[in-house]
Parts: sequence; structure tokens; C-alpha cells
Amino acid sequence: MPRMRTRWLGVLAGLVLAGCSGARGTGGSSDAPPNPTEAARFLSQTTYGATDATISQVRSAGYAGWIDQQIITAAPPSHVRDVDARLVQLKAANPTATLNPQDFYYSYWEQAITGPDQLRQRMKLALSEIFVVSLNDTNVEPRGAASYYDMLGANAFGNFRTLLEQVSLHPMMGVYLTWLANYKEDAATGRSPDENYAREVMQLMTIGLYQLNQDGSVRTDASGRPLATYQAADISGLAKVLTGYGYYSTNPTAGTFGGGRGGTDATIRSMIPYPTFHSTSAKNFLGTTIPASATSDPAGDLRIALDTLFNHPNVGPFIGRQLIQRLVTSNPSPGYVSRVAGVFNNNGKGVRGDMAAVVRAILLDSEARGAAAANGINYGKLREPVVRVGNWARAFGATSNSGDWLIPSTSANTSLSQSALTAPSVFNFFRPGYSPPNTRVGNAAQVAPEFQLVDEVTVAGYLNTLQTTVDAGIGVNVAGARDVRATYAAEMELARDTGGLVDRMNLLLANGRMSPASRGRIVEAVNAISVPTTGTPATINAALVNRVKLAAYMTMASSEYLVQR
Repeated sequence: MPRMRTRWLGVLAGLVLAGCSGARGTGGSSDAPPNPTEAARFLSQTTYGATDATISQVRSAGYAGWIDQQIITAAPPSHVRDVDARLVQLKAANPTATLNPQDFYYSYWEQAITGPDQLRQRMKLALSEIFVVSLNDTNVEPRGAASYYDMLGANAFGNFRTLLEQVSLHPMMGVYLTWLANYKEDAATGRSPDENYAREVMQLMTIGLYQLNQDGSVRTDASGRPLATYQAADISGLAKVLTGYGYYSTNPTAGTFGGGRGGTDATIRSMIPYPTFHSTSAKNFLGTTIPASATSDPAGDLRIALDTLFNHPNVGPFIGRQLIQRLVTSNPSPGYVSRVAGVFNNNGKGVRGDMAAVVRAILLDSEARGAAAANGINYGKLREPVVRVGNWARAFGATSNSGDWLIPSTSANTSLSQSALTAPSVFNFFRPGYSPPNTRVGNAAQVAPEFQLVDEVTVAGYLNTLQTTVDAGIGVNVAGARDVRATYAAEMELARDTGGLVDRMNLLLANGRMSPASRGRIVEAVNAISVPTTGTPATINAALVNRVKLAAYMTMASSEYLVQR
């Protein structure tokens, strides 16, 4: 495959200066039958990438109909089941083998690429970037991480209150944010409850730092200063609630509280209350008071705390805006946020926190579907690196030679700088309010969260990874061969028709947003690979394959692809 790194490195690096502006494109209303380009654009927001089959499905069912079908689509086998099967396989070769994070990544990629429940797959990724647990912490073990990701998927279209409770009680959240085996205060020793989860569940997972209006704008006092949602005392009060929970055990003891003799499922089953270690003193937080009691009631106190968080007016705009950012656009208008938050507050049937209704509201809103919004200068988002690889695999029908989808960690900044459940901190790979400095985005007081991953090293890392992936595949099997590979069968049929080939790339990858100038450059480059009129079939086929691979590479290195609009 011809090398195009230098030229296209400049294209991607230039995105830091250009932000999300200037792309052309199409759009449609949520109630009109979508054309192929509109369907592909919708699928860029709702899946790991459009395919011929899914474009046909969206055109047939319509946007709302396709969403409804996805919500009821059965999920693939769970990640826990996958990693358990992987462990059996490993132990057959080595009885002392144990799981490592790679075993979760293999399962993640298989489901992200092949799972029929694509909307759920994208929601799992989005939720994992709000409710962060990371395999970078060695206390988070692979089977527990698999269980955590399963839990996010199971609750993707349920109620937010249930999701919040299951996130809070999952042992991997317990160990990651250190509230598992959190002891009550002890005046004699000066011990206070750990405040880590109490702080982060408010700041990052429910209500944020500042009081919000329904449209996501920050409320201020008479002097124009932002109004805080909580104070240090609220963290301390909530931390008292978050005491006395430890690992699951069929026979709970002081030993199992911190993990000793907890059983094989202790890292995948919800934590349980250990009343002896729970605070019975008064707890004050967010305007709620739980009086002191002579009886320890960890489950009752937790229920009150989670209800208080769930019913806080900030949750709708705070969570709604972040889900819009993960799926549709980095800078939703106040009206868009308000409409989504309104659905969170009431799904039309008096139910608060209906995530299925929230997802529908996000994806069917006029700002998600309309052409006018899509062509706005501040519209769109940078595609996440793992989603780009999913795009490639799905568009070109990649398969795993081993059947195990052996794509390892892609977190290195010389690779994709991202792997599922491997954020560098509780603040995710990128923060929702990140604005790249010295750019048009920053100067316009806009945000571009995913650009927090972009620098000279990661730009080169992506292009190098993309080149080898498009050319030879990704992941390596035990024989040293590339494991996940594409044959480009459909594209090979178009390799002699350069314009048709590039138009296919435009549809499946760039969602019809490729500019005439970009199309012309790619057509010119592909035409430069001559196809012999004579010679062996292998020689002719090699030229055709190189045409296809170059068209795919150049498209996926272009700004029109990298910025999802």
C-alpha cells in the first residue's frame, strides 16, 4: 500500500486548528424516509459504523422504528461469559493461567464489531465514559471489568435510578473509587470515612459542580458567580452514608468485608451491607438529613442518598448533555439540552429517568437529524479512536481468523490512545468541558472533548495504526499473523471504477460529507495506481487491492471523516 503518512498527518493535525467547522453535508427530518446518506449519518451516531445491511434497515424501518428495534434486540453473550470461556481455553494449555485485561478487550471488540445490538454497544461505551472504572488500576480485575461493562449494557435503556444504584454497588466501582470496605468514623482514632466516591458520584456522575438550568446553562448569584451544587460538608455527610458495604459473600464476616474468603463471584456480584461497619450518626447532604440512629441501616441510608441524587434537578441536563456529546455533537444548543432534560424529567408518562426515552429524544431531535443544524459551523464531534476502528471493521466486513478477536490494548499514544474501560483516571480519556487551547474552538468558547486525546504523537499513532490495519489487519494470533482482517470483497468490485469506489467510501465512512475537493484528491491518488492490462491474475488483483486500501486509508485520514457531522 503506498505510503501517504506525511501528507495526511498534516490533515489530521490541522483539525486542532480548524475544530469542527467547515464541512458540507446533508441531513433530514426525523419523520421523513431517510435516503442512504441520511441513514449512514444516523448510523454514525448510533453504531460502530454503517454497513450495507444496516443502511437498508434504517431506510426500511425509519429512524424511530430502527431505534425501537434496537432497544428490544437481544444482546450478544455477556462479557463475563466470554472471559470465562477464554479462561477455560487458557487453562487447557496452562493450568495456572489467569485472565488479564487483554481478555476483556477481545470480548469488547467482538461485540462492538459484530453485536446486533449496536445502539446498546454505543451506549455502553458512552456510559463507561461517565461512570468510569479503569483497568489501569490493578485493583480492577478483568472478570470484574467484564461484569461492569455487562451491567452498563443491561441498564442502557432502563431507568437511571437503577443504573445509578447498580454502578454504585458494583464491586469494581467499590475498589476503583475506594468505597468498598469503607469504615464508619471513629473519634477515638480520628478516622473519617473515605470521601472518594461521595465526591465523584456528585461531581462526575450525577449533578456536577454547578447548579444548572434545564438547558444546561449555569445558574449564578446576583454577582454573576456560579452557584455550587455541593460543599465540603455535603461530601462528608454523603461519605458517612457510603460506609459498611463490602464484597458479596454467602457467609458475611469481618473477613469478607474487605475481600477475604469472598468466593469466586465476589468481584462480579453487587456489594452487600455489613451493618457493623456502617455509620449510625446523623448524615447531612444536599439538603437531606438522615437522623442519628441506634440501629445501623446501610441499605436504607443508601436508598435515601441515591434518591436524593436521582431527583436533583441537575441530573437531566448534566447527563443529557454528556450523552448528546458522546453520540451526536460536542456543543448542543441550550434548546437541545433542555428538550432532552425535559424527557429525562418526564418521559410523557410521568416517569423520571427513562433512559430509552432519553436516547430517543437525543437521536430524533431536530439538531440530530436536521440538515440546517448539521451544517452549522460549531456542529459535530471528533470520532473517538475506538469507534474509527469499529467503522473500518464493520464497513469492510472484517472477521477474526482465530475467532477470538485478538485485538489487544490500543491505549498507547502510539496506537489509538484509547481502549474501553482503560481511562487514565476517573475523569475519563477526555473531559466534557475540554476546549483545545489556541484554536477556533477555544476562541469561540466551544468545547471539543475528544481533542484532549490529540497531539503530535497520537496523530502519528493513529495514522500508523490505520495504515497497518487497512493494509494487513489488526491484532496478532499465536502464529504471528494478523487476526482481524478485511477482504474488501464489495469494494474490489468497484476498484476499476475509481469514482464509484470513492463514493462508496464516502457513504460508509464519511456519511456523504466528503467535499468535491477531497473526493477529487482521493480519486486522483487512486487512479495513480495503474491496473495492468496484461499480466498474471495475482498482479492485477494486487493493483486492485491497493486501490481499495488507498481509498479507505485516505478517507479515514480526512477531516470529513474524522469529524462526525
